[in-house]
Amino acid sequence: IYDAAHAFGVRREGESVLAHGDLSVLSFHATKVFNTFEGGAIISPDAKTKQRIDHLKNFGFVNETTVVATGINGKMSEFNAALGLLQLKHVGRAIERRRQVDALYRSLLGGLPGLRMIDKPLNATANQSYFPILVGPQFATSRDALYQRLKEQGIHARRYFYPLISDFPMYRGLPSADPAGLPVAAAVSSQVLCLPIYPALTDEDVFRIVDVIRAASRAAVPPAAATTAVSGAELLAA
Repeated sequence: IYDAAHAFGVRREGESVLAHGDLSVLSFHATKVFNTFEGGAIISPDAKTKQRIDHLKNFGFVNETTVVATGINGKMSEFNAALGLLQLKHVGRAIERRRQVDALYRSLLGGLPGLRMIDKPLNATANQSYFPILVGPQFATSRDALYQRLKEQGIHARRYFYPLISDFPMYRGLPSADPAGLPVAAAVSSQVLCLPIYPALTDEDVFRIVDVIRAASRAAVPPAAATTAVSGAELLAA
């Protein structure tokens, strides 16, 4: 059973990633590319499995007089379902705008020392759910300092996913949570910063975000050198 919370619309070599495994579970939380405010979906490979899940989510009811399982009330509300149906009409355009924002960030932030963007995988179609950057030790300020600088300018980046789940007290005692076995995850969680990305984000907004990041990248540069810097909008024009 796959946690596919963020994977709506994601494809690899033309095939939905939701086709893998016995079940894939989507989240439609308000922060997702496609959302119903709250809710989600289970993608099942066959009608028999879907029928079993339908019974479980509806008190185990088959009809008015037949109950086949000790089910739960796991149904989506009518309001959330209606919102989702409306969103389906526009989600393609929303993802396309996210793709444009992604491309703009990449064109303006490329080449900054100590800042790395995640390479796009080959033969894959992303849903542009997030725009993560990795703030490495060569960057002029730390990841957390950059996060705070953006926040002070009213720009709300997120340190997804930090801290690691394995660091939480209810899990850290498990053998699988041993930091020695998670070196890559630990390194990324200390560097990752997800920049704002959503359909209503304007190019001007992106320029302002980039300007703050570029200013932070010059934090250790003498003032005389820093005054020659250009803005994100000027970079794009150039």
